[in-house]
Amino acid sequence: MVVVAAAIVLTLDQVSKSWVVANLDPTQPRDLVGSVLRLHLTFNPGAAFNLATGATWVLTLIAAGVVVVTIVTARRLGSRVWALALGLLLGGALGNLSDRIFRYPGGGRGHVVDFLELPRWPIFNVADMAVVSAAVLIALLAFSGIGIDGKRASSGAGRHEAPRDGRSGEEREEPSDEPPADPPSDEQRSGEQPADGAREDSASPDRKDGHD
Repeated sequence: MVVVAAAIVLTLDQVSKSWVVANLDPTQPRDLVGSVLRLHLTFNPGAAFNLATGATWVLTLIAAGVVVVTIVTARRLGSRVWALALGLLLGGALGNLSDRIFRYPGGGRGHVVDFLELPRWPIFNVADMAVVSAAVLIALLAFSGIGIDGKRASSGAGRHEAPRDGRSGEEREEPSDEPPADPPSDEQRSGEQPADGAREDSASPDRKDGHD
């Protein structure tokens, strides 16, 4: 799932960038959906919102780090939604990293091709869309408590379970290390005479004398 999603994003990103570079003039934007969405070709040496335009090398290293971390994290995946999120993130990072490496002036300082423009919003590309979508998915998964392994975090994981007998740990008696006492033998039981029987035997002569 990760590889498939990343491959689709990377292909769409690079094909769309190649098309706009070959067919658009940076000075002549084209309306795609009225004035809501336009095609406006720009070459961005910085990050989103045109930030860090003089730190292209730093952005290249960050993008490479994101790719490595995503690949390492993908080995522990147990959720399809997490796989989709990481696939989008990987494909988007590879898309813009390819521009940094291969586009003018190249060598890790290349300018990223941006061409999608919304009103009052910075111009972006397909790779940016994938990265933002991945960030939203990851935030939703984290908020839902679903881990990368696909297991939902238990809300009562830190609580102590109550004893089944209804008593606390302090009230329960701890088992004794002393061995149990041996039961009395037959000889001991035969030598013992019940107290009630002794009383009856001692009272019987008086009863006989009374009748006489």
